[in-house]
Amino acid sequence: SVHHAAARADQGYKSRWFNFVWPPKSVITRPSAGLKLPMPGYYEITGLAWSGWGKVKKVDISIDGGKTWKEAKLQDPILPMAHTRFNFDWTWTGEETTIMSRCTDDTGEVQPSLAELQKNWGRGEKDRLEPKSNTHYWNAIQPWKVGKDGSIVQMVNQFERAWHAGQSLDAYARKDVNSRS
Repeated sequence: SVHHAAARADQGYKSRWFNFVWPPKSVITRPSAGLKLPMPGYYEITGLAWSGWGKVKKVDISIDGGKTWKEAKLQDPILPMAHTRFNFDWTWTGEETTIMSRCTDDTGEVQPSLAELQKNWGRGEKDRLEPKSNTHYWNAIQPWKVGKDGSIVQMVNQFERAWHAGQSLDAYARKDVNSRS
C-alpha cells in the first residue's frame, strides 16, 4: 500500500505519513572528494541545497565536524523545489578537519545527521547502498574530511567500510570525527 506511517522519535513517537517528496538536502561541491587544497589559506566553500517541500530557507556550514555551525550565503534565485546555490568564506589553518553543510527549508524541516536519520527514520548507510532502497529518504548530512596535507575524502566511504565490517553504524556515527582514520 502507498499509505503507511512511521513513528518518529524526534516527533514524540507520533506517526508521520510516508510521502514521496524529497526532504531537505545539501551538499558541498567544492572543496570535495578528490580535490586537494594546495596550502592553508582562504577558500570559498560552495554547494547546492534543495527541498521537495518548498524553498531553501538557510544552509549552515560546519568547519569543525558539526561542533559549531555558521550560516552560508544563499544565491538568487531561491525558488520552491529547485536547487539553490550557497557559498561560505573559510580560512583553512592547515589542520585536519571535517566540513559539512545542513539545509533548513521554509517548512522548518532540517537536514539530519546520519545518526538522526537512523534514529528517527531507521535509515542508514546500508539503505543508501541498496539499489532497491527508497533512496529519496537518504538526505543525511555529507561530511568531507580535510587532511593535514589538503586531501579531501568522503566520510561516507568510512561508514561503508564500517557497515561491511559489521560494525554498528549508529555507534560509529557518534564517534568523534578526529578519532577516525
